[in-house]
Amino acid sequence: MTLGTRLTKFFGIEHPIVLAPMAGVSGGRLAAAVTSAGGLGLIGGGYGDSEWLRREFDRADGARVGCGFITWSLARRPGLLDEALQRRPAAVMLSFGELQPFADRIRAGGVPLIAQAQTLDHARQALDAAADVVVAQGGEAGGHGMTVRSTFTLVPDVVDLVAERSPETLVLAAGGVSDGRGLAAALALGADGVLVGTRLWASPEALVSPRAHDRALNASGDDTVRTRAYDLVRKLDWPAGYDARALGNAFLDTWHGNEEALAASLPEAVADYEKAVGAEDFDTAAILVGEGVGQIRQVRPAADIVADMVAQAARALNRSRSG
Repeated sequence: MTLGTRLTKFFGIEHPIVLAPMAGVSGGRLAAAVTSAGGLGLIGGGYGDSEWLRREFDRADGARVGCGFITWSLARRPGLLDEALQRRPAAVMLSFGELQPFADRIRAGGVPLIAQAQTLDHARQALDAAADVVVAQGGEAGGHGMTVRSTFTLVPDVVDLVAERSPETLVLAAGGVSDGRGLAAALALGADGVLVGTRLWASPEALVSPRAHDRALNASGDDTVRTRAYDLVRKLDWPAGYDARALGNAFLDTWHGNEEALAASLPEAVADYEKAVGAEDFDTAAILVGEGVGQIRQVRPAADIVADMVAQAARALNRSRSG
């Protein structure tokens, strides 16, 4: 069973599902598994670790995968883009920062550019940079983003903008897409496919502690919160306006909304946090997941997740094939 869209034709894949390049989570095994299942896997290049990036590309074992970067961080280590382009990735995704000069280098390398947008202005910037794909990410998403827009309204706004300015550009929906109903909704809203994070986070191929999986399986979307507390304690200099959606815990009970006090006691808090990460103590350590976590009750292989999403979406759309 397949759901053909402009996205599947553009990338030569079976299903309109792209793995979100979750930093430190979307490694080579997960990216390769999504690609092998008929989607497109993206390795999460994240904050820029050359050794990690090489290792995860190697772990993809020759599968056709792409890579994603946090753009403001990539600006501090621009050589990482050259390393990625040498691997001839299926695509490079840029998120959360200025797209230039990276967009020109990606296009010059003959690699498709995916650009993430949280607002219409971000989408306009992506079109100005000649992105092949624009990802419309709503605030429901896990990890970093913005709270200004929801997926359900942002996606059709971006679809209409792209149709007017650059009809050949593709659009992906992201944020809260955790099953086939979300995929069907995205297609109905005019998107060409979806970018999936949290649902594929809950797979054995993901670089996630089983303890974190166990904790998330009992959570609902109501248990998540958007916060900057984890950026402070992880010493990540995120630009203003961005925060991260995480699963609530004792750490956030203490520090979310109390960031000034956290900053004042940062050395001790950082030491405690790093100790908790090493001990896999998720009363303190971060679990970055989206509101869709409430729809997840099993850790399942990525291939099964992709197949189930497509089958459920096809039923919801009352079709089994689309050319």
